[in-house]
Amino acid sequence: MSDVTDNTARHRFELEVGTSEPALIAYRRDGGRITLVHTIVPEEASGHGAGSRLVRGALAMIRSQGLRVVPECSFVAAYIERHPEERDLLA
Repeated sequence: MSDVTDNTARHRFELEVGTSEPALIAYRRDGGRITLVHTIVPEEASGHGAGSRLVRGALAMIRSQGLRVVPECSFVAAYIERHPEERDLLA
């Protein structure tokens, strides 16, 4: 089970990483599409896989909701490129 949550009020997926701020992916929804705009991982958590865990959890939520992804964020785009099993989510 993923620790990623969808903070709909702030339009972002979040992952608690043991710092004062969560790792997050900001998004915009438009009908059946979700644009993943920007990923932020706190510096203290960077390099420990938090970003990949965040993207993996966010994509699982997106898949369960039947949405299509527009990866505007280069980190998310690179993740999807490295994980071909996620490419079917692309809009």
